[in-house]
Amino acid sequence: MAQTGLMSRLAGGGEASVERIRVVTVIGLFAAWEIFATLGTVGIFYEDVIPHIWTILIAVGGEIISASFYRDLGITFAEHIVGFIVGSIIALFLGIWMGSSSLLRGALEPYLNAIGSTPKIIFLPILFLMFGTGIESKMAKGSLSAFFPVVFTTTLGMILISPVLIRVGRSFNLGTFQMITKIYIPAMLNPVITGLRLGVAITVIGVLVAELKFADGGLGYRLGVYYEQFRIAPMYAIILIIFFLAAVANVGMTRLQDRVNRHMAPTVTKGSKARVSASGGLGVVATN
Repeated sequence: MAQTGLMSRLAGGGEASVERIRVVTVIGLFAAWEIFATLGTVGIFYEDVIPHIWTILIAVGGEIISASFYRDLGITFAEHIVGFIVGSIIALFLGIWMGSSSLLRGALEPYLNAIGSTPKIIFLPILFLMFGTGIESKMAKGSLSAFFPVVFTTTLGMILISPVLIRVGRSFNLGTFQMITKIYIPAMLNPVITGLRLGVAITVIGVLVAELKFADGGLGYRLGVYYEQFRIAPMYAIILIIFFLAAVANVGMTRLQDRVNRHMAPTVTKGSKARVSASGGLGVVATN
């Protein structure tokens, strides 16, 4: 009992220390930003390149009350959601197929690894030619960005499924769809959520990059316009809003993953670990 109480106090002290470090870090960043902003006003840096924090917050308020901001936000949101869903669904089915077929995995894995590690921005001219410069090309770019992290983690999750679970499903004569819904998906839920979490973040980057290059709407387009007009405070405001929205999405996916981890029984066995070693592993690499 005494040891348990001691460990609880140590854990509590560690959490308090982490919180203090976080608070001090945030305060330090704000202070450093204000110092650089002040140096800019006296001529050491170019003026207004680093505006004061209160100026950025006023610009954020201006964006929030602007009708055109919500139009651009809606465009980016639609491009992101459609691209993420389409890319993830294709990646889930292909990942399950690759994970269940060593022949297909061996044939496709080198190509997926090569393309996955390639900056996806090089495909933008092709996407513009195929889908035009409208919202469709940004959706396609989002799908391309979401595809690779999801397909890699899904394939790896399939490899790590306990052979016992697969034999149980086959002993009950489950069909392909039943095997996917009752055996594969529940057993590899954690790695799939990890891939989806990565896919959400990378899709945001992919969509914004496409909007910066060629668009007539969206948060990336809005960011580029402010940059070209040298409206620095609104530019930082858009960056801050994008960061906030991405952080909210990441927190939501993290909580979902934590909830799954608390309720999911371990499914990795020595046999599945050996199969991963024998297969050489999968390179979960995806860049934009």
